[in-house]
Amino acid sequence: VQLQASGGGLVQAGGSLRLTCTASGRAFNRYLMNWYRQAPGREREYVAGIDFNGETTYYADAVKGRFTISRDNSKNMVNLEMNGLKPEDTAVYYCTADRGTGTPDYWGQGTLVTVSS
Repeated sequence: VQLQASGGGLVQAGGSLRLTCTASGRAFNRYLMNWYRQAPGREREYVAGIDFNGETTYYADAVKGRFTISRDNSKNMVNLEMNGLKPEDTAVYYCTADRGTGTPDYWGQGTLVTVSS
């Protein structure tokens, strides 16, 4: 599985962005999909996840209520809608695919989100 993330950019605090991750390969619906992020000088952290059929979602406390993850298995795509962005959301965002082990099996290349104050 190859993952391609897009949608990052520069936005003012309070603004919104939509990240998209497109997967190549088969059996996209057999992967849990997640977003992680890594801010400058900080460790990578989990942001959000979604189960195989999109019925259950998971969020880090830092983004709960502001971010929404969704997926479209017909398009091999997972999205992260980010609202109410804060400067502390500035990071490179990565999408991952997980076969259900709890550890990502595949990583995308990352897309940079910069939130100005």
